[in-house]
Amino acid sequence: MQVYDVIIIGAGPAGLSAAIYAGRARLKTLLIEKGKDGGQIILTSEIENYPGSLEKESGRSLIKRMTEQTASFGVERAADTIVEVDFSNAVKVIKGKKGEYQGRSVIIASGAYPRPIGCANEKEFMGKGLSYCATCDAAFFEDMEVFVIGGGNSAVEEAIFLSTFARKVTIIQNLAELTADAIAIEQVKANGKIHYVYNSVVDSLEGDGIVEAITIRNTETNETTRFDADEEDGLIGIFSFIGYLPQSKIFEDIVEMERGYIKTDEKMATNVPGVYAAGDVRVKNVRQVVTASGDGCTAAVAIEKYLHH
Repeated sequence: MQVYDVIIIGAGPAGLSAAIYAGRARLKTLLIEKGKDGGQIILTSEIENYPGSLEKESGRSLIKRMTEQTASFGVERAADTIVEVDFSNAVKVIKGKKGEYQGRSVIIASGAYPRPIGCANEKEFMGKGLSYCATCDAAFFEDMEVFVIGGGNSAVEEAIFLSTFARKVTIIQNLAELTADAIAIEQVKANGKIHYVYNSVVDSLEGDGIVEAITIRNTETNETTRFDADEEDGLIGIFSFIGYLPQSKIFEDIVEMERGYIKTDEKMATNVPGVYAAGDVRVKNVRQVVTASGDGCTAAVAIEKYLHH
């Protein structure tokens, strides 16, 4: 069986960047992805904050170029879903639904995904008015009305950020009060653009191709209220910040974790020799395409030195 120098699990920005650096270092590299390349970023219709991105760059166009780059450096590909791993020996074993793979090192770049809202039509409107990243998409809702789902620190901080673009921000919280820390609550309460709907959840998103209406249900009275986009806007922005779910379950009890996220050092190394993690699946403060790419680069460079020594 072929033993690779490095096996990369996941073809999002972190995995693709790692593959580019590993390929250029002439490491025998296998990149495994269960679905389409790109991860969360392909849901973003326009990217303005990735250094050097093209005008009108979309998540799909950026990932397409990254994918083509990996191929140019001889990176091998496998389309498979990983079901089990064994990192106990010098040669790591990765078992997928379609086959088994062996490598002297591994980069886990399986990513994380936003916790679903659980409302009707959620999947239909991803990237079409529904966003899970204010930093990515706030500018597209300049002087429009937006709704923020969640009441913790992330939701409150992002609501404040969104208020610099939107004319009105409404926080939808399923509890009777915000759960962010005191300082964050003080800041958001002092912001005249931000409004609140408590004890409520989103029942559905509606529209013709884009979000044009949102229906909210009061959890105490079960009463529903529909909010329609302003006629001139034609669009409502929906931003969900109710947490992320790392795609790390198969690595539980194998690498050290914190709340499901994989812990690494500054070289992206886990507590298991030869096993690294990059991107949104690891413990970190900022989850952006640029930080994921940086993680992938760091992990690949570290692995090159690890293998040579």
